[in-house]
Amino acid sequence: MMKSKADEEDYWNSSKFKAFTFDDEDDEFSQLKESKRAVNSIRRLVEEDDDEDEVEKVSWSGEPIGSISWSVSETAASNQRTDREPAFPKITTDTTSISRSHSGYSLSALFKGKTRGGNFQSFTDTLSDSSVRLYAPELRKPKSEYKDYISDWSPEETVQRMQQGKVVSLEKFRSLQEKLLLLDYSVSAHDGNVITAVLIYLKRTLSKEVLFRELTDRQTALRHFIHYLTESKDHRLLLELLRALGRTEDVALLQYKEHLAITDENKKRDFLKSCLSLPFSPEDSSHVQDHYTLLERQIIIEATDGQAERGGKLEIFQKFPRKASILNMPLITTLYYCCFYHYAESEGTYSSPLNIRQTFKLSEKQFFVTALAARAKLKAWSDVDSLFTSRNWLGFTRKKSPLSFQRVVDVLHKNSAPTQVLQDYVALVDDAELRITLAQKHKCHDIVINTYRDLKDRQQLLGYRAKMVRGSAEERKINELLNNSQIRWKN
Repeated sequence: MMKSKADEEDYWNSSKFKAFTFDDEDDEFSQLKESKRAVNSIRRLVEEDDDEDEVEKVSWSGEPIGSISWSVSETAASNQRTDREPAFPKITTDTTSISRSHSGYSLSALFKGKTRGGNFQSFTDTLSDSSVRLYAPELRKPKSEYKDYISDWSPEETVQRMQQGKVVSLEKFRSLQEKLLLLDYSVSAHDGNVITAVLIYLKRTLSKEVLFRELTDRQTALRHFIHYLTESKDHRLLLELLRALGRTEDVALLQYKEHLAITDENKKRDFLKSCLSLPFSPEDSSHVQDHYTLLERQIIIEATDGQAERGGKLEIFQKFPRKASILNMPLITTLYYCCFYHYAESEGTYSSPLNIRQTFKLSEKQFFVTALAARAKLKAWSDVDSLFTSRNWLGFTRKKSPLSFQRVVDVLHKNSAPTQVLQDYVALVDDAELRITLAQKHKCHDIVINTYRDLKDRQQLLGYRAKMVRGSAEERKINELLNNSQIRWKN
């Protein structure tokens, strides 16, 4: 059935909204009228479509829907379903129980907004009816979700969850076999955090003998356990573990490290003395022996110098007061201290630098650099010069250094050595270009002039004369060399 053009325009142009004016009626009343008008227009369209396509509806049994026989069969089937399904809660309402045969609703009626009996009721009003309640059965959760609460996990699954950062309980693993499986899976996962967590649980729940025995065959877990005990400072258990493994040198080193916690110097000295009998390796044994000897010597020197400083007996302590105690200082620091305050003492005293060098077998270079720094700090240039002086088998003296003379010049310059001292060591630099550079840097003009003379470089000498002060001794010396006819200049 074709709709007229006017009806179509009326439908498509109609709206429940309109422009606002001050003359409008009450908003709620206006909306109610617009809503009713829209429903009526839809109802007319649906009725027209139903009139156009009128089709008889039948059930699965072939009976027309809405007939008396269809209603009776539907009512009986509904009662049977109610008797067979007691698991669902009953719907208790004040009105008669709603069945499909007596409800009077059809799908087309819901869209039309009316019942078969002709009474108008909207679909929304039907659903919002407080007398009708809908119930749905509660479904059981999958078993995998209950595992989070009952901890029903295998050792492998537990390790995987630990890797994911999830909370797990290890208390359910009570047998030794389960605990070892847990440890093996954690090692296979190559996750240090998981391995450490499992080891902490095994440490708490297994005896030391069983734990040590099982870790012996699992070197990766053993290394993690030793590292854990070291970081947690559980030295007692670590010592027992190392003894059980037969690692005597590690046991000795671990006991030796305990001296770090001792603050009293005399107690520390006695402890180091007791460590001398431990089964160290030859190299470690020599180190411990030197440590004990050095601390014993430092205690003696500290007591003697402290008394001398308080009594004012030595001038050097008054001129250069001590800034810190020598106790527990490294060997090179102790040597520097003795070169600074006790350089001239005989070799037979504990504080003699030569005695320290001989006792601890220091190399020539170690002793030379330390003594040079200490004596240059005091500006004792005669002592510095004596460090370089050596005699050959014929009795001739010459200056020799285990350190390059360039570095010697740098050390002396840092300690504010005068130019007269610096030029003696700049002149000993072998490379001519480097010697000229150092001489110009430290204003050792005689070294520059003599080097250009030895190179027979007249042009360089003329250029350097231009930099000198007119009438100075350096300028006169350059002029004398330029006027010397016996020198055969190369340019």
